[in-house]
Amino acid sequence: MAEEDGAGRRSRHSRGGRDGRRTPAGLDTPQPRTGRRLRLRPQVDPESFGRGAERFARFMGTARFLVYMTAFVTVWLLWNTLAPQDSQFDPRALNYTLLTLILSLQASYAAPLILLAQNRQDDRDRVQGAQDRAESARALADTEFLTREVAALKIALRDVATRDFLRSEIRSLLEELDERRDEDRREDDRPPVAREDPRDRY
Repeated sequence: MAEEDGAGRRSRHSRGGRDGRRTPAGLDTPQPRTGRRLRLRPQVDPESFGRGAERFARFMGTARFLVYMTAFVTVWLLWNTLAPQDSQFDPRALNYTLLTLILSLQASYAAPLILLAQNRQDDRDRVQGAQDRAESARALADTEFLTREVAALKIALRDVATRDFLRSEIRSLLEELDERRDEDRREDDRPPVAREDPRDRY
C-alpha cells in the first residue's frame, strides 16, 4: 500500500499538480537541458597563440627590436625634456611616469610570452629527442641484425668450397692420375716373367 502511494506521488510529481501546473522537481532530479550555456570565457586557439608568442619572443631577441626600442625611448625622452611644456605629454617633472608605465607593462607581458615560447620549444625538443631515440634504436636493431646476418654468412661460407680449394683438389687429382698412368706404363714395359710349370718339379 505504501509502495502504491509513493508511486502515485511520483507520477503526480512528474505530471504536475492537480490544476495542471508543473511542480518543481526535487534536488535529486536532474534538470533537462533547454539550450546552450552562455560561455563567458573567450575561446583562444592555443596553437595560434603559441605561434604568436614565439614570433614575438624571437623578435624581442633581435638587434632590430633593440634599435627600435632605443629610438623610441630616445625620442620620448628628448620630446618630453626639450619640447615646450605645453606640448609635453610626459614631463620630466613627473619623472616620466607614462614611459615607466609603458615599459613596466611591456616587461610584464614579455616575460610570460617568452616563458610560453620556451615551454613550446622544450616540448618540441622533447618530441624530437624521443624521435631521435626511436630512430637510434631502430638503427641499432638494424645494425645488429646485419651483423648477425654477416656472421651467419661467414659461418656458412666456411663449408663452401672456394675456387682455390677446387683448383688445388683438381690439381692433386690430376697429379695422382698422372702417377698412376706412369705406374701402368712401367708395368707394361717390364718383360713377362716365365711361369714355372709345376710338372717340371717332378
